[in-house]
Amino acid sequence: MSRVGLLPGEGGGSYLLVVRVLAGIGIVIAAAPVVIIFIMSFSAAETSSFPPSELSLRWYESALALFRSDESSGSQAVGAALISSLQVALVVMILSVSACIPLAYALVRGRRRLRQGMELLFTLPLVFPLVMLGIAFLLLAESLRWELGIWRLVIPHLALVMPFVLRNCMSAMQSISRETEEAAISLGASPLRAGIDIVVPLMKPGILAGLIFAFIISFNEFTITFFMYTIDQSTLPIWMYSRTVSSLDPSTLALSVFIILIDLVMIVAIDKIIAGRASLF
Repeated sequence: MSRVGLLPGEGGGSYLLVVRVLAGIGIVIAAAPVVIIFIMSFSAAETSSFPPSELSLRWYESALALFRSDESSGSQAVGAALISSLQVALVVMILSVSACIPLAYALVRGRRRLRQGMELLFTLPLVFPLVMLGIAFLLLAESLRWELGIWRLVIPHLALVMPFVLRNCMSAMQSISRETEEAAISLGASPLRAGIDIVVPLMKPGILAGLIFAFIISFNEFTITFFMYTIDQSTLPIWMYSRTVSSLDPSTLALSVFIILIDLVMIVAIDKIIAGRASLF
């Protein structure tokens, strides 16, 4: 009995050609900005013309020099922005996952109608234009007239990353059967103990993926941060924007390559975690 080809690679013909063309277009659109930034970071010219006529590592040296310089416009600005970005991203990462673990448990184990309503509620920040979301948080922060410090950036970032974290935690939670918890409880464990010792370890792929997503999104967030930052509380994306708003500073291209490489490593880690080839503990 002959086997019927179901996958594009098995059937061939025009269908396979269309799939390859569409996949190629998608890859080009997704990769083109990264490739352009990567190439331009090696330019030896003072201008931002593309493609560069000469190649050099001068802008990587300039980017590293920003952290070693004694000038307030250089090292202190970029150093403070980097530390602030790391602080905000770490706090957002920890708080979002800490909130989403019990929330995912409640939604998955709770009533379907409640789950749908809560999912819709937490999805709202994704459907709002980021500009309007930034304006809304700015109006709220100004009306409170409180000195929020780092929380001025943490709270908007939390609203932005929690849908992604919650989705990962819920996906992990849905794969855990009730019988597993019931077995632990029947052996003498309290519901809380069963949740901590059984459910949380089984959720570890979703938890770790949520942690990485939260860090990447918060660290790279610009639009909402642009409305919320102050002189004392700024981030690395805001600092990079300030270096390019009037004329492009090629050293920011070199910094961008470092950030892209770190994000790429973290995205690969997420892919391995979701595929079940990595672990949290």
